[in-house]
Formats: sequence, structure tokens, C-alpha cells
Amino acid sequence: MSLSYLEFDYSEDAEGVGTFDALAATASAHNAAVLAEVASVLAWAHDAFEAQRAPLDDGGEWDYDLQGWREFCAVDTLHFDEHSRELSALPQAAGAARHTVSLSITGTQGFCAAFRERFHAF
Repeated sequence: MSLSYLEFDYSEDAEGVGTFDALAATASAHNAAVLAEVASVLAWAHDAFEAQRAPLDDGGEWDYDLQGWREFCAVDTLHFDEHSRELSALPQAAGAARHTVSLSITGTQGFCAAFRERFHAF
């Protein structure tokens, strides 16, 4: 499967536990596509490693952390009055939301090898 929005960075600790991290920030028009990619990655992990999701310290093969948030940006129009030497700010309406999704997947060496093969994440 090719991913268009999620690009994973990989790190590994001294015990060989690997972590794939992805962060996608998009306009509202692309949020559904990002969420669909996240769903497909997690569905694959659940299918390929059925009943093995748990914290690795508790004997799990893999686990994940998923977060999402929306950010709104509001621009201020600034005006400097050269006579009074004062600056004034006129707040403008907030713009469109920017959606951000963070996905971290941690796994054993076997899980990480399968993840790399499936999603071409290196």
C-alpha cells in the first residue's frame, strides 16, 4: 500500500524495539484522506498481528498512540501611526482549520520488519 500523507520516521532503542512516527498536517479538504490512511495502517496491524496489541512491557508485539487536533489561525491587521508613535492591532476572523494527526507505532523486531515491508517505511 502506498501512503500519500503519512511518512514514517523510524527509531530503535538499545533492546531493538522500534518506533514509527508520522505527523500529517492538512487543510480540512484533505483530513478525511489522512484519517483513511491512519485507519488502513491500524487495520493492517490489527489483522497481521491479531490479539498481539498491548504495551511491549506487558508482552505485546505492538502498540500505538494516536492524537489529533485542529488549529485555527487568526490574523491581526497592524497599523503604526507615525504621528502618535503608537501601534494598533485590529483582529480579523479566524481562518479555516488546519488538522493535524500524530501516529506513533511501537513494535518488536518482527512487527517492525513486517511494517517496513507492507508500507515501505525505512
